[in-house]
Amino acid sequence: MTHDALIPVVVNGAAGKMGREVIKAVAKAEDMMLVGAVDANPHIRGQDIGEIVGIGPLEVPVLDDLQSVLVLATQEKIQGVMVDFTHPDGVYENVRSAIAYGVRPVVGTTGLSAKQIEDLTEFADKASTGVLIAPNFAIGVLLMQQAAIQASQYFDHVEIIELHHNQKADAPSGTAIKTAEMLAELGKTYNPMLVNEKEIITGARGGLGPENINIHSIRLPGLLAHQEIIFGSPGQIYTLRHDTTDRACYMPGVLLGIRKVINLKTLVYGLEKLL
Repeated sequence: MTHDALIPVVVNGAAGKMGREVIKAVAKAEDMMLVGAVDANPHIRGQDIGEIVGIGPLEVPVLDDLQSVLVLATQEKIQGVMVDFTHPDGVYENVRSAIAYGVRPVVGTTGLSAKQIEDLTEFADKASTGVLIAPNFAIGVLLMQQAAIQASQYFDHVEIIELHHNQKADAPSGTAIKTAEMLAELGKTYNPMLVNEKEIITGARGGLGPENINIHSIRLPGLLAHQEIIFGSPGQIYTLRHDTTDRACYMPGVLLGIRKVINLKTLVYGLEKLL
């Protein structure tokens, strides 16, 4: 494939746990070209990101100014893509900046509010720029969610438990929220109340998501990313569970998102809509 046909990619949060995996995946992809690496860590500024992630020199230095790196993704014939795995506090502005530069964001950072997603959708529409926001890039998670939709036709009671490492900043996870939203879109209210519940400790029953779906968040070292969707009815329990054991499982979904987003003209929320 010629240089002109490669998709230029900027990775924001390049030295983070997810960012490192994205760097490796993009560097190996035959149809992509890594043009920029952004990270806020001042101790690695100017270092080659390939050396940092352990795959040898890529001649792409780590910089801390996103906008100056976004310019690099606009100088190729194919529209550039920014992959963002950063922090909930800054992701909204990161996406706005990318859209403003005509660079298409693929966002794995969770924590965006419904209002922020609505605003970004409007901004993307005005710019006719594709955006992909995906709470989860693991294909197994998408299959779990589809199975949950099927199960919801037969169960009126469901709760969600999500378990993550204790360095995750937001709770509940974007995947848990997205799962609850998908179940809520089916037009039914779950978990009809049989007794007047009283929480002895506030929050013991978890957070209340859409259509009365309880979501419970666990944060512990030793965990990576896990989710259970538990359905119940008289005499039976049906449990759907997905366990992440290596962040590499997200990379096929991330690469798919990069390839798909360059043809979008608006914001898409959820990788399943591009499968």
